[in-house]
Amino acid sequence: MTKSLYPTFGVLLVDDEPSFLRSLGIALERSGGITHIRRCQDSRDVMGILARENIGLVTLDLTMPHIGGETLLHQIVEEHPDVGVIVISGLNQVETAVNCIKIGAFDYFVKTDEQDRLIEGIKRAIRLQELRQENQALRRHVLNDTLDHPEAFAPIVTADKGMRSVFQYLESVAVSREPILVCGESGTGKELIARATHTLSKRPGSLVCVNVAGLDDNMFADTLFGHQRGAFTGADTARAGMIEQAAEGTLFLDEIGDLSMASQVKLLRLLQEGEYYPLGSDRPKKLRARVLVATHQDLAKKQAEGEFRKDLYYRLRTHHVQIPALRHRKQDIPLLLEHFLARAAEEMGKAKPVAPAELPVLLSNYDFPGNVRELRAMVYDAVGVHRSRMLSMAVFKRAIEFNDSEATRAPVEQRSVFVADEPLPALRDVADLLVQEAMRRAEGNQSIASRLLDISQPALSKRMKKLQS
Repeated sequence: MTKSLYPTFGVLLVDDEPSFLRSLGIALERSGGITHIRRCQDSRDVMGILARENIGLVTLDLTMPHIGGETLLHQIVEEHPDVGVIVISGLNQVETAVNCIKIGAFDYFVKTDEQDRLIEGIKRAIRLQELRQENQALRRHVLNDTLDHPEAFAPIVTADKGMRSVFQYLESVAVSREPILVCGESGTGKELIARATHTLSKRPGSLVCVNVAGLDDNMFADTLFGHQRGAFTGADTARAGMIEQAAEGTLFLDEIGDLSMASQVKLLRLLQEGEYYPLGSDRPKKLRARVLVATHQDLAKKQAEGEFRKDLYYRLRTHHVQIPALRHRKQDIPLLLEHFLARAAEEMGKAKPVAPAELPVLLSNYDFPGNVRELRAMVYDAVGVHRSRMLSMAVFKRAIEFNDSEATRAPVEQRSVFVADEPLPALRDVADLLVQEAMRRAEGNQSIASRLLDISQPALSKRMKKLQS
């Protein structure tokens, strides 16, 4: 399996001392997980390397033969303004440091400084470069209204602009190492979003999905981190955790809002430190997978109420997408209906039935609390009992009537539907307006309109005759 390089752009280390280049490169890989490294001992080669290769960050020694560091800094800032530069000098001179920052260097370090401080500075510069590149990509996608890799989203059936915006955002952040928080109601397709993001990331490892709902603290730790032989009673053999199975790939944790406080602490440490301990082991292992998380819960509300750690919440939502509910993208209902009809017919070995023209209208006036998953269940049930050429609407009507019954109907939110400071219409006029709006939404179908108004069809027909007289 090919090991993925981090970051996606190269980090060019420039110094005429080979021993310093070697030690810095080893430290970056061991302590920072930075593997996309290019070394250069001759300052005359730097501009050529930048012209040929995808370099995003340069660490630059000031005192070198042939071309000095300050001269190179001027050239890089002028010819490659998108490349970040960190100056590393053997001299601790405040005036020189200030001048380098004025020219355009991101930071200035002295070689005698603690190595950890230098590594953290380089990691910080990499994160800022990643953020800048993500913002540029997002701006390009939004302004051009394009998708660079529409094939990654092919399994997601939609023509909704809101979903397209989500796709554009994911294309911009897919290569980042930071977590992505995917929010949306149950049944909106959060796992499909995770799969698309994994495809876009081009990570060589697998996508490993874990539903953490219902896992207690011990089960959570064992599932993710694995265990050594003898770690607990019954642990007769060692077992790799999901993190190790997802190495160089993507780890998708679904229903993250259900994690216990103890498990939240473990997840936070994993993300912050980038390492973990299998149960029964005192040797840490590196996190080499990208982490995606998803929830149908309001994490902001949960952390405000003390049920979700604030530090973990902000760590998870470095990148954040909200998947629209199906009731907010009703133009997708006819597309999804046709898609599920074809899939269900193929799986059941039947000819694809023809949907009545009024079926999409009926479905478009239903809120779908179960979202796409609920629509899929309705279609598969209808195809399962289908016998004739035309698809029966009975299954759909029964499901809608059950969910719209008095026992399950949610109370209508109290909100103003009238213009402030304008006279109120008469009661009979309001009834007429309701009838007209119901008929508009039902596209002239009285049966569907009567359902929307919660009256019988004969009663609606009577009102319609009065309106027309």
